[in-house]
Amino acid sequence: MNNWNEIRTAYQVARLGTVTAAAEILGIHRSTVIRHIDTLENALGAKVFLRHSRGYTPTELGLELMRMARTADAQFSRLVELAAADNTGFSGEFILTSLYILAPMLIPVLKDFQAQYPNIYVRDLASEKLFRLDYGEAHVAVRAGAKPEIEDHIVQPFTTPRIGLYASVDYVSRKGTPKADDDFAEHNFVGFDNLNYGPPLNINSWMRENIPEKNIIFRSTDVTVLETAILSGIGIGFFPTDKATQHPELIEISPPKEEWDIPFWIITHVDLHHTAKVKAFLTFLQEETNQRFCSY
Repeated sequence: MNNWNEIRTAYQVARLGTVTAAAEILGIHRSTVIRHIDTLENALGAKVFLRHSRGYTPTELGLELMRMARTADAQFSRLVELAAADNTGFSGEFILTSLYILAPMLIPVLKDFQAQYPNIYVRDLASEKLFRLDYGEAHVAVRAGAKPEIEDHIVQPFTTPRIGLYASVDYVSRKGTPKADDDFAEHNFVGFDNLNYGPPLNINSWMRENIPEKNIIFRSTDVTVLETAILSGIGIGFFPTDKATQHPELIEISPPKEEWDIPFWIITHVDLHHTAKVKAFLTFLQEETNQRFCSY
């Protein structure tokens, strides 16, 4: 099908609701808009709009076409932005997608990155959703777990914090210290809300298999909340070892185990990997990793 002009016209009619408004924004005559709509409907063999005195209302097919055209419009805008970025340097939008548990690590880095490049504005899409880098939904992704295998993407190691079990001095003064793993059944624990799904799967699996569910008395989806709960003395929980050294009120209950390590990966699409903004961020992130993330 080769009706891109007609699709663009129909998209504007659906968005604005009238032929006159679409004609004005497209810079074409009203009769040309009507002709484009007729041509498109003939090509599809179905109605895209319901005509009435108040304007044009998209049919179900028209709504689907509007969604597709909106996506295409966003992609073309993204293409223009990429071309402008290559020509003018470091400016415009930079989108990072990561996990909620990475926020304490990444937000300070993003702050400093933006300070160094003040013409860049940052969006951090913190979600378990796997955004499509090949569709321009993000520039860089940071993910946890096994190394991702994604065609046409570049995957680089980021950092692997060591993880141990910790409790606060307040908790130990009240409940004592487990002498062996068998003693865990006598203690309270802090854990992620859903131990069956989502990162970090390795420590979730260990807790699910080794700690009775009734002993996990505090749960959260947010790693910062969990760390605060551990520091507050609610129970024993996982804590990055280097970060734990910043809290003298913490006592190590069990030293790090390799099975608890959580590797993080930086992912970029091959088409974006060498663009100015992405290269600058990757370089900046690597430098910050060496300087800052030893504290996590």
